[in-house]
Amino acid sequence: MRQKSLKLAVALLLSGTTLVQAQSETEPINVVTTAVPFLRISPDARAGGMGETGIATLADVNSPFWNLAKTPFNESKSALGLTYSPWLKNLGLNDVYLATLSGYYKLDDLQAISTSMRYFNLGNIQFTDNLGNEFGSFRPREFGIDVGYSRKLSEKIGLGVALRYIYSNLAGGQNVNGTTYKAGNSVAGDLSFYYNGANENGQGWSAGATLTNLGAKIGYTSDATQKDFIPANLGLGGAYTKVFDENNKMTFAMDFNKLMVPTPPAVGDSAGLVEYRSISVVNSWFKSFGDAPGGFSEELREWTISTGVEYWYQNQFALRLGYFYEDKTKGNRQYFTVGAGIKYNVFGLNFSYIIPSGSGVNQNPLSNTLRFGLVFDFGANADGGGSNE
Repeated sequence: MRQKSLKLAVALLLSGTTLVQAQSETEPINVVTTAVPFLRISPDARAGGMGETGIATLADVNSPFWNLAKTPFNESKSALGLTYSPWLKNLGLNDVYLATLSGYYKLDDLQAISTSMRYFNLGNIQFTDNLGNEFGSFRPREFGIDVGYSRKLSEKIGLGVALRYIYSNLAGGQNVNGTTYKAGNSVAGDLSFYYNGANENGQGWSAGATLTNLGAKIGYTSDATQKDFIPANLGLGGAYTKVFDENNKMTFAMDFNKLMVPTPPAVGDSAGLVEYRSISVVNSWFKSFGDAPGGFSEELREWTISTGVEYWYQNQFALRLGYFYEDKTKGNRQYFTVGAGIKYNVFGLNFSYIIPSGSGVNQNPLSNTLRFGLVFDFGANADGGGSNE
């Protein structure tokens, strides 16, 4: 059983397939998959506690991960953030984790530069042949490094651009079933827009739109026809902040996200697979909005919805609640999240937790996922003020 699990794990890693919960055979599953899916994992504890909303929420040190255009709206001159999350621990994996680093520096009141990094360690994999004989082990790992520039066009509107390098080493030169796998590399870019309609007290609407991971396919072999799409994504978000008094405020947020990747052909459709892999990157972005076999209704099911609420007391203590929804035929990730935060002087600490859902084979594999975030706010005041983290 262990050998079969290991071979399955390697196959999943090399194909970029995501985990899908078991469901009725009468409900066809047609999940849009990509390589380097770690780029879609919520990278910070604050957004993780709000159901993975971050496109239009108040600016913070992790804005480069969600909407780079928010960065110039930070109150602090600069900040640094670290987040750590054990991953898929509910499946008994104790050595898989995601670690992120982000930071920004405001050149002046209008513009900022930023950088961020995601590092995904997939634990240790023992490779076996078709007879179950072990022939080596490897620790797959992936990372993405970004640099970005953002600027206010007015007091309420900001734009951002980022460049990303992606590295994915899943098999370390191993030969699996006659194919030698190598590390994959790609380059991508982000474009982002942010509107901050809050008044001088911080109350009001905000909105954002992002195009992320717009870049080249990634391959793990020398065969140029076997390259996979990376997770290009369209994100739309809105948020409203209500300031009750000088001590209490609350933000309500909602995000919509859709992969700009073609819907894959049915399993066993070899001709369709060849055609799928031949689609150019730019063409794939446009094709993704109208190629679902089920028509417009299936296209709608390819959108994920995130909702979240954040409450702050005296800009020092935060409580968060959220819900993430993905259609059962497109991955079936559905879960509630909770989180909390504390901020004092230059330090901030955030925590989030995915509430367990389902049972048995239908249990959400992300249940009990924890995220821990540490923030160093170099522009914070002694009274706890600073950026909204």
